[in-house]
Amino acid sequence: MANARAELLTIGDEILFGQINDTNSQWMSQELDKVGIRVVRKTTVGDIRQDMMDAFAEAEKRADIVLITGGLGPTNDDLTKPLLAEYFNCEIALDEEALAEVTEFFKSKGRELTPVNRKQAELPVCCERVSNRLGTAPGMWFERNGKVFVSMPGVPHEMKNMMKEIVIPKLQGYFQTDVIFHKVVKTIGIGESWLAEEIKVWEDALPEHIKLAYLPSLGQVKLRLTAVGPDMETLKAEVEEQITELKKYAWKYIYGYDKDEIQSVVGDMLNERNMTVAFAESCTGGYLSHLITSIAGSSSYYMGSVIPYQYELKVSQLGVSQDTLNTYGAVSKETIIEMAENVRTRLKADIGVATSGIAGPGGGTEDKPVGTVWIAIADGEQTKARKLQLWKDRDVNIKATAVAALNLIRITLSKTIEIKK
Repeated sequence: MANARAELLTIGDEILFGQINDTNSQWMSQELDKVGIRVVRKTTVGDIRQDMMDAFAEAEKRADIVLITGGLGPTNDDLTKPLLAEYFNCEIALDEEALAEVTEFFKSKGRELTPVNRKQAELPVCCERVSNRLGTAPGMWFERNGKVFVSMPGVPHEMKNMMKEIVIPKLQGYFQTDVIFHKVVKTIGIGESWLAEEIKVWEDALPEHIKLAYLPSLGQVKLRLTAVGPDMETLKAEVEEQITELKKYAWKYIYGYDKDEIQSVVGDMLNERNMTVAFAESCTGGYLSHLITSIAGSSSYYMGSVIPYQYELKVSQLGVSQDTLNTYGAVSKETIIEMAENVRTRLKADIGVATSGIAGPGGGTEDKPVGTVWIAIADGEQTKARKLQLWKDRDVNIKATAVAALNLIRITLSKTIEIKK
């Protein structure tokens, strides 16, 4: 059974000019995915006649379903309705049922129907009207050669109501589709290409109807498994079997699934072990603390932080040796170890974590270029430090360091995972 393919076409100069965001396409994609309709293209076109006509023709070649939003207002710059009538080679005429709906809408608002708004009840005679109970512009459903065009208002709440109540159920009746199931496996501490090598044998053995996508971000790689078939429960079971097999190759990097975040997973691990954590943040400037406290209930395991940017504060507030700083500098293994150990004892936490580095864009040297970072963790039994060589972007380096520090906590609490040198 072949899945229906959809293209989403948004109309409006205001989107191209960046004056509004196209939130409609994201929402529509999610809803179509739920019913097994795959979106293959999203296109935005300005209010230009030829561009719109070209977009209609190109979309019809690519997709079975073309969903259009925008350009249905009553003014002269709203071109979607007249151009669709031209594209499908039919006249526009007054639709009595549409007129009744528009008249009732204005009446419910205590207003008279104006001549301009009356024009919104005029529709191409070759389309089927799609009622809009939340607005004045009816939608339009066209069929040709087994393909469907649906034009809807760009106003989000009007479009969403129309999609849920009419368009999606009607599409499900028109097209026979499989169901689609997605599962995201979240990994950390390994780059995309290295992870691909680790799991190559598993990936090559995936069944034809289960596809894998790599979605990398700072310090993390999401593995999205997409399964297509006639039965949702069967697909879920098959994907779970594949994840069980995946763990044989990548267990040490997998920290969660779907909406799990590394900070929430680390928080759960600390809670399960009845342990607390404290941070000494230099190059991350409090960002690591922000992540850990973004989770509700983090006060049960987070003690606090010291953010000693200056040498003097590393000595006076954190107790780092002046000799250590003078000899090795703030960005060094020796200093980061003292920072982690001292913040643990001073804030009376079970675990101390420290970050220090050259986030950039300036401050680098030949020996310690921008992006040089040290992180460390002390748990009272041992202290482990790790050097990172990151990038030249300050914001990226701060965020990547915080993620690496959270992963260091995860590894330490797991006990069975070794820290890469």
